[in-house]
Amino acid sequence: MPRYKCVIAYDGTGFAGYQVQPEKRTVQSELEAALGKMHKGASVKVTASGRTDAAVHAKGQVIHFDSPYGFPPANWLKALNALLPEDITVLGIEEAAPDFHARFDTVGKEYRYIVLRSKHRDPFLRNYACHYPHSLNIEAMRKAASYLTGKPYDFSSFCASNTSVVDKVRTIYKIEIKEDEEKLVFTFSGDGFLYNMVRILTGTLLEIGNGKRQPEDIRSILKQKDRRAAGKTAPGHGLYLWEVCYPEDGKNISHDN
Repeated sequence: MPRYKCVIAYDGTGFAGYQVQPEKRTVQSELEAALGKMHKGASVKVTASGRTDAAVHAKGQVIHFDSPYGFPPANWLKALNALLPEDITVLGIEEAAPDFHARFDTVGKEYRYIVLRSKHRDPFLRNYACHYPHSLNIEAMRKAASYLTGKPYDFSSFCASNTSVVDKVRTIYKIEIKEDEEKLVFTFSGDGFLYNMVRILTGTLLEIGNGKRQPEDIRSILKQKDRRAAGKTAPGHGLYLWEVCYPEDGKNISHDN
């Protein structure tokens, strides 16, 4: 059967996460329900580049599925978007190689985390940015970030303790911290990320920014390989899966964004 690769975006506010869960609304369950309607009730399994937690958003999640229907990509796009709820959109679809795998073929991902620094919370951004009205030393945060990038590190301290992943070595190519009016935008690009890794990194960098920790503490936190050594996990609603890259894309996420 033909295999199709899709790039999708979703507002994570109304979901219990990406992955199917019993009696809960998830992104995967909505995708499979829409595909089921197109396939006259037959089950169609969707595979994603990775799962996202409750309230986490995606600008460029990638999925694949197999179908006996050989519709042109434009027809797939129109039909799926007509059947999906308003908080999920298929941005692009193409026929992929038969052995393409949305999860196992990834060569890089980019996440962004948005912090709102205004004195008062913004009710219109309450689901899309983490409100953090405290003073921050941006340069201290950037210095701390430099200790996390450029080569492989064991990120056990920056991973949720309940993960089943054994190999916790990852390479972060780049961490950018940009000021955009009242927003602070963190960009994390790397070869892969562990469960809750970006949110724990963000929470730790915020603690460095407000003086609870020093930039050099990052070295000690990495060496301890203990989740208790790092900072708090930042809330899910400020996080966005921004982009997923594959070898056939012809780009390196560490340089092209």
